[in-house]
Parts: sequence; C-alpha cells; structure tokens
Amino acid sequence: MNQPARRTGWSVLIGLVLVVLTLLLAFVLVQLKSRSASSLPLPVYGQIADFALTNQNGRAVSLADLRGQVWVADIIFTRCPGPCLKMTKQMKTLQAAMPPGSQTKLVTLTTDADFDTPPVLKAYADRFEADPHRWMFLTGTKKDIAKLAIDSLKLTAIEKKPEDRESPEDLFVHSTIFVIADKQARLRGVFETTGEGIDPQNVKGQILAAVGRLEREP
Repeated sequence: MNQPARRTGWSVLIGLVLVVLTLLLAFVLVQLKSRSASSLPLPVYGQIADFALTNQNGRAVSLADLRGQVWVADIIFTRCPGPCLKMTKQMKTLQAAMPPGSQTKLVTLTTDADFDTPPVLKAYADRFEADPHRWMFLTGTKKDIAKLAIDSLKLTAIEKKPEDRESPEDLFVHSTIFVIADKQARLRGVFETTGEGIDPQNVKGQILAAVGRLEREP
C-alpha cells in the first residue's frame, strides 16, 4: 500500500474511533443525567387541606383516612360523554399494576355531585372492578368537592352553560390529569393522561415510578 492510501486509511479509522467515542460519551452523560434526576426528590406543589366527602359505600372520608399513605387522584363524572371512560380505564390498569404490598390508594372525585350519589358511584366502581380497599370514589357538596379538587389538587372542573352543551350529558369541562399526594398530604406529581402523543403505558410507568419513590419516603 502506498503512503497516501495508508494515510487515508488511518484517517478513516481515526475518524470512526472518534465518532464511536463521541457517541459513547454522549450515552454516558445521558445516563448520569438520568440517574441524577431520579435521585432528586419529587417537587412539592402544595399542601392538601382537610376535607369531608362520602365514598361509594356511603362512608364519610376525610384527609385523616389517607394521611400516612400515598394516593393518586383524578376527577370525572359517570355520565361523561368525553374522556372520563378512558381515564377510569387507565386508573383500572394502574390498580392492576400496583406491586404486592403497596399501600397506595386511588381516589376518583366526581364533578357531578347532584347525579353521582354513592349508589351511582358504587355501580360505576363495580363496572370497573374497583377494589374498595384501594380505590374510592368520592362525592359531596359542590363546595366541598371544589375545595379538594380545585384548591388542593389543582384539578379543573367547570360547569358548562346550557347553551354551550353539545349533548344533555356534556355538563363539565374538567382536567384529564392524574395527581399524586404523598404521606404528608402534599401534592407531589402531575401527569397528563390523554391527548395527542400521550402514551398510556409510558404514563403508567411514570406514575408507578413516582409512587414507588414516595412510598419509600418517611
């Protein structure tokens, strides 16, 4: 092999080695960044105030019933023609994915307190095979629901004006997020569940990871 050809070969080899080293360095930096982020505590978005609501079995529920436990919450209404069914199905898959020994609770609030009485919520819960020891559906006065949902959990629930409704069941505009509370009743996580580009499996994995981290906190 002549000298120019040999130099060209070495140049190509060195270039390939540099590319491989650059990619390897980028991979290592991404892994270090990921580990660093996962080691940081989840942010605290606010403190959850006490509340007095009623579950699907007609039992009174307050913040004291959830203190010391991690819980995931959302807001729906049972005659919702929009995303509520999808959200409840996602909550059902979350219930099924909870690891053995997990004490995390699931909390579904209704925006439609006049219609969603405990018996209605009980039928809805049974429809989705909700474990009553883990998953509670809560109703109460509009004021008390708003206090927990809007003021503490930062969930949106707005009643539509009659002239803006597309159907008799098109009653509310509400959040499609899941939120997580920690053992000290602090809001620690917010996860979008629906919309373009949202992968339900990915969201479920993120929630389960957050739940696991919060369960390990004192």
